Formats: sequence, C-alpha cells, structure tokens
Amino acid sequence: MCRLYAMHANEPTRVECGLVRSQNALMAQSRSDATGVMHGHGWGVADYNDGLPEIEKQTWAAFHGEHFSRTASRVYAKTVVAHVRRATVGPTSIENTHPFHHGRWIFAHNGTVPHFDEVQHLLLDAMDPIHRNAIKGQTDSEHVFHYLMSQYLRHPDTGLLDTVRDGLARILHWVLDIDPDAKPGLNIVLTDGDQMIGSRLNRSLVHLYRDHTFECPICKKPHVHHKAGQNYCAVEIASEPVTRNDTWDEIPNAKVFRVNKDFSLDMRNLR
Repeated sequence: MCRLYAMHANEPTRVECGLVRSQNALMAQSRSDATGVMHGHGWGVADYNDGLPEIEKQTWAAFHGEHFSRTASRVYAKTVVAHVRRATVGPTSIENTHPFHHGRWIFAHNGTVPHFDEVQHLLLDAMDPIHRNAIKGQTDSEHVFHYLMSQYLRHPDTGLLDTVRDGLARILHWVLDIDPDAKPGLNIVLTDGDQMIGSRLNRSLVHLYRDHTFECPICKKPHVHHKAGQNYCAVEIASEPVTRNDTWDEIPNAKVFRVNKDFSLDMRNLR
C-alpha cells in the first residue's frame, strides 16, 4: 500500500496545494489515508528541470518536519510525480523509495505483487541486461519498472501504451498462475515528461481534468503564470481525491491509460 499523485499540464504549474495545503493533500494522506492507514516509510517528489528528472527522496514520513513541504513549494513544472510509501516489499531505504527513474523516465507504484519471491526471477529473466543491472533496491515496484522499460526497449514499435498493457498483463498472469486467488495491486504512473502512461488494478485511483486557469480557493492564488492566447489544460491523477471542492472521476478497475495531447485519458482494458 502506498499513495501517489501525478500532474501533467501544457504550462508549468504549482502543485504545493495538492501535495501540502489541500484538505486531503498527499502529506495528509501520509499520516492517514481514507481508510485510516499511515504511509510513513518514505516519500519522493519528481519533476523535470530543462527536460531532465529532478527527484527529492527521503526515508521518513512526509508529515514529519518541513522537508516535504519545502520541496513541494519549489515545484513549478509541467509534469510532476509524487509518492508516499507504506513498505510491503523491501526495507525502508532511499533505494526502495519511489519515484524510481532511469534516464528521462520516472515511475511510481501503488500496490503489491503477491508472491514476489517467486515472480522476481521471472521478471529478471525477461529483462534486458541494461535494466537488470540498473536495479538498486529490493522492491517489487522497481523490478516492475525495469521490466516494462526492457519491453519498451526491445519493442519500441509496439508503442508505450500497448507495451505497458502487455507487460502488466504478463505479470498478472504469472501471479495468478502461482495463486489464482491473489489480488495484485498494480496502480502505476510512468512518464518521460512528454508521455504519461498509467494503470489501475485493485487499488483506488481517480483523475481530475482542468481546462482553464483559476484562483485556488486554498492559497487564493493562481497555480499558473498563464500565457495569453493559450488554452491551459492539465490532468491530475491521485490514489484518492486531494481536494474536496473539485469533481474527481474514478478510473475504472483493470484499465491502462494514456494522457492524450488534449489531456483527456485514453483507456484500454488490461488484458
């Protein structure tokens, strides 16, 4: 179990309210989510600076001290991925803290791969050596990330959305072959700053589409220094709604999705 948040927009956008100030900000979820569970085993915030990932990670809870708040306050970007961890596979460490990255790619995961001790060798055997050797921690999440990146490296013509769908479907098959009653949790967000792909499987996930700038009712300021003549568009994706004054739509279970150029979601069934 973890909690994640992602934002993708056509103009640089501040996310401090969604991460820190709003009624159910990610920092509040780290203390207690909608089910009363704490996610206190580390946090990470990733965005892009001149096209390259910039990631801040710590192993303590987001609600401890001011470090998470200070990090959130500096973020002003078109693409952001943030995560608070509740450890299930792998100890608490920087290497096991999300988001993970490889080159331009950033990845975060909410969920667990059951029977990971048996699935791990299947993932490793299916990886390109570049990605197998890039794994630094012990989490199922990092292994899933590099497995998906390996598939994309080998089959770029398939397209990222179909590659992620087929890769997650293969992981699901491996798990259910071991235990037909297992309930894998495979909510992911994967981005290179331009493309954003995600999935929902057996964990809550919602999204919010914005098609105009507005004065935030929380900080009383706009989150965007808007360019005249450009239509602002953005999508926010979260494990649970971070604001209560917006209409968040549930992403159906067993779906993979792509953020389109108009910032709508193109959804496909997870086979």
